[in-house]
Amino acid sequence: MTCHYRCASACAMPVANTTDNSYFGDLVRSAVSRRGVLAGLVGLGVTGAAVAQAQPASAFGGGDRRLLAAPFEPGHQIDFSPIAPVAKDSDSFDVPEGFTWSTVISWGDPILPGAPEFDIDAQTPEAQAGQFGYNNDYTDVLPLGGDPNRAVLVCNNEYTNEEIMFRGYAEQAGPTEDQLRISMAAHGMSIVELRRASQSSPWAYVRGSEFNRRITAQTPMEFTGPAAGSRLLRTNADKHGRTPVGTFNNCAGGTTPWGTVLSGEENVNGYFRAPAEATDAAYERYGIAGEGRGWDRVDARFDTAVEPNEPNRHGWIVEVDPYDPSSTPRKHTALGRLKHEGATISLAADGRAVAYMGDDERFDYVYKFVSKRKHREGDRKHNLRLLEEGDLYVARFTGDGTADGRYDGTGQWVPLVTGGVSRVPGFSVDRVLVHTRLAADAVGATKMDRPEDVQRNPVNGRVYVACTNNTNRGTEGRAGTDEANPRAKNKDGHVVEITEDRDDAAATRFRWNLVLVCGDPADASTYFGDVDRSLVSPISCPDNLAFDTAGNLWISTDGNTLGSNDGLYEVTVDGPDRGLVRQFLSVPTGAETCGPVIHPDGSVFVAVQHPGELDGASVDAPVSFFPYDGTGQPRPSVVQVRPL
Repeated sequence: MTCHYRCASACAMPVANTTDNSYFGDLVRSAVSRRGVLAGLVGLGVTGAAVAQAQPASAFGGGDRRLLAAPFEPGHQIDFSPIAPVAKDSDSFDVPEGFTWSTVISWGDPILPGAPEFDIDAQTPEAQAGQFGYNNDYTDVLPLGGDPNRAVLVCNNEYTNEEIMFRGYAEQAGPTEDQLRISMAAHGMSIVELRRASQSSPWAYVRGSEFNRRITAQTPMEFTGPAAGSRLLRTNADKHGRTPVGTFNNCAGGTTPWGTVLSGEENVNGYFRAPAEATDAAYERYGIAGEGRGWDRVDARFDTAVEPNEPNRHGWIVEVDPYDPSSTPRKHTALGRLKHEGATISLAADGRAVAYMGDDERFDYVYKFVSKRKHREGDRKHNLRLLEEGDLYVARFTGDGTADGRYDGTGQWVPLVTGGVSRVPGFSVDRVLVHTRLAADAVGATKMDRPEDVQRNPVNGRVYVACTNNTNRGTEGRAGTDEANPRAKNKDGHVVEITEDRDDAAATRFRWNLVLVCGDPADASTYFGDVDRSLVSPISCPDNLAFDTAGNLWISTDGNTLGSNDGLYEVTVDGPDRGLVRQFLSVPTGAETCGPVIHPDGSVFVAVQHPGELDGASVDAPVSFFPYDGTGQPRPSVVQVRPL
């Protein structure tokens, strides 16, 4: 997801990635412009193996397996008729005929004991620290106690929109100190128990449950892995470089087979005051410059003149145990530091844990981590350490045009750290892990069009990469910047499919092709396989990914350029309908669709982020009233869509 407010320029601009590494747009440009070639992109077909997946546990506590609730029946998928695109000025939440929706929880809802009811005119830092956070993003619904009508909801709270949070904000010279502290408390993560009366009833959150928790920009954490203790992570308050404080700009994530949740710290660069004269090469590469969000006014660690290493303590994958509210969240240095969209876990053929990760920046990279230790079924204590040590790779894609017009791609996972040794000349292990972007530049990784979510399909075993967009593609002297190459400025994004050797998540070589080149099906530069384009829903700016157990890919979008609100889409990836896109829902004006969960009972969860985030909107003049709760204010919310 892109942080649209304040740090939007840092999210979208290419941040000093000026190396001459091959650019993915250059590899596929000729493919999308040559008649007949795109049909060859389907050629990889269905693989015989599926991803090693965890099976359901009867209860959590002694168990070590992940499920949403009861398992799907094999091949189950949601039966629906697609909706039509909804115009951007519409403030409706639209679902297919035969479905209904309800709000599970919204910004400001009290979740901890003693937290007050939401009141937009009576906000305090203390109240927000006990209430559901703002701008909900990655979402998952985890089992609880073996009861199908109890669950734990885990949700990231990415960033804040002060202009639609605080009355009269536009007239102020800037945020007050109280508003800064409220915003800091609204970041991070929210964990809350859910219950329902029956499996056909809607979920509701449980106020004051022992499982409920808020994690904020001030929550104590710990570093793990090879870079823990590095001089690059030391500050005046943490002279040993092992105890970072807080997490923020938490974007997508992942859920592990051992029942923890991973959260990706993404656009952290926008939070630090870093005058231009104080920048260096690493700051520049990570976009750390400017005045930040003002947090340095209430916490000096956000001023790089005071704490030059504080930015290095953010931009990690954070692991949280949702079943233990007293546990300390851990930032895993072995997975590298970048603008993490998220991390999803698969098990390799030999049982090692594999995390796929995208760096959400134009011209940045796709990464993979392979743990040193192997997963042990039922041994949660052991598995909680799997992400502390292992090998880190970055992807290099190669295009191979052939005489008959077919276009297939090959690639490799280029090592950055393996066997505890840096494989990047001139880089120590801790420098590779703290300045991972610079290390990836040095080994010639392939520049991508904002790689966001990267997930492995549990049915066909292939890996899918959502490249959201890159309107700078083809500029700065790159091929394809003219009208004859309309995909050079990639405003609508595309989806890459990777087939790893032997269908093994630990493999270091792969083949790739394109599943979608997004946009309006009437546009000849788009690609949706060989399906009847009249049946295809327009789709733009793919972001989060999910799967149902039939293996269908579900895509939520961020920044639709086609004149419609963002939404959630089902995509067929195998068989004769490969490439068929069908829109399932649409979110209100100004909102982004996040965190889809395709639940076994046939319902779907989405996080509706920043409803009403449009120029000129304010508390006194809102442009969205979602979730239509009578407060008259837009409130980011988690929604359940279920069949009638």
